Formats: sequence, structure tokens, C-alpha cells
Amino acid sequence: MNVLVAEDENDIRNLLKLHLEENGYTVFTAVDGLEALAIFRSNSINIGIFDVMMPRLDGFNLLRKIRETSQMPVIFLTARGNEMDKVLGLGLGGDDYLVKPFSMAELIARVSAQLRRNFEYSDNNQMMKSHLNVGNLYLDEDGCCLYVNGVLVELSAKEYLILQFLMKNPDKVFTKKQLYRQVWEEELYYDDNTIMVHISRLRNKLEADPRNPEYIKTIRGIGYKFQLPKVP
Repeated sequence: MNVLVAEDENDIRNLLKLHLEENGYTVFTAVDGLEALAIFRSNSINIGIFDVMMPRLDGFNLLRKIRETSQMPVIFLTARGNEMDKVLGLGLGGDDYLVKPFSMAELIARVSAQLRRNFEYSDNNQMMKSHLNVGNLYLDEDGCCLYVNGVLVELSAKEYLILQFLMKNPDKVFTKKQLYRQVWEEELYYDDNTIMVHISRLRNKLEADPRNPEYIKTIRGIGYKFQLPKVP
């Protein structure tokens, strides 16, 4: 597996490279976002580990560029404890984050978990031969894509899995923790913000009015449900 590490602090970058290589990964390193983007465009990268604060091109803008062509998992590293930084990173399409200082064992575990889920998701999708059609939504499980009113709407892997699960369980209420277990398949790093951000992104993509959603309803104090359209 090829890992791209973008970190401007030499000690941290070298330590990440050392531990990742000890665990069998091939590691590409960059000192800033522009160098990382060039490496990404010229190599087959399976996962990115990006510092948020970097010269020339920061981690958030690096992710924006990468998301134009790839849905590979990305883990953010940040020295900030600001909750909004975490929300912004997830909102841009990031998959996970670690606040410095962190243990290398935890980082390796998260890299492994992200890669496992990403490849299991891809393998499982190749075996799917069905679709889900509700209202103006058509979820193509063969192509793993969503059509809204016949128009293709691109989803990230996590968005797809959340929507697929909700559409297969209409009118059932799920807590944020239940959704997290289903899609991320873990409880150790559970965070309400992760689910909230992904639900918000989904609504922006499939709802005519995200502030008054027709399909993904918030059940106050509990969680969310996928509501079937009412029959006139």
C-alpha cells in the first residue's frame, strides 16, 4: 500500500515514514501541499496523511485538489484543538483526523482501518447487482452512484454507505452511534460531528431544500431516519 505523508515538520515527517515503513507501507513524503499534489498526480497513492498547516498549499486546499479526481482516504494531522477545524476537514471530504501529539500505534491503527474499509467497500460493490429507487432518487448499487431527477450526483464512499443503509431501512430511526457503527464499523473513535457533517453533505446533494429535508429527517434528541415519500 502506498501512503502519501505531507508534513512540513522534519522530525514528525521522518518519524511517520519510519513507523509506516516498519509496518510494510511504501511511503512518499512531501514538505508542503504543492509537493504532495505533484507526488499524488504522478503516483498511485492509496491513502493520504496531511498536516493541516503547511506552506504554499495547506492540507485543506490540498484535499480540495485531490477530491477533484480521487476518493482515497485522507487522515488530517492538526496541532489545533479547534472543533471547527475538525468539522471543516470532514466537510471537505476528509475521513479522519488526529490531534498532535498522538501515538504512532494509534496512527497505524487508523491507517489500517481506513484502508480495510476502503478496499472492502470497493470489493463488495463489484458484487452488487441491484438498485434502490425512492421518489426522485435512484441509487445504482452496480455503479455505486446516485441519480437525483436523472442527474448523476457524486458521493464519497462514506456518503454512499450512509445513504444506502438508510434507504434499505426506510422509516426506521437510527442514532448517530448506530450509523457510525454501520459505516465505520468501529466505536473507539466515535464522534457525533463525523455523522452530522456527512448527513449535512448528503442533504446538500439530494434534497431540494436541505433546511427542510424530504428524505433524511432529523429525529430530535435521537438521530436520523430515511422517510419514504407520502402517497397522495
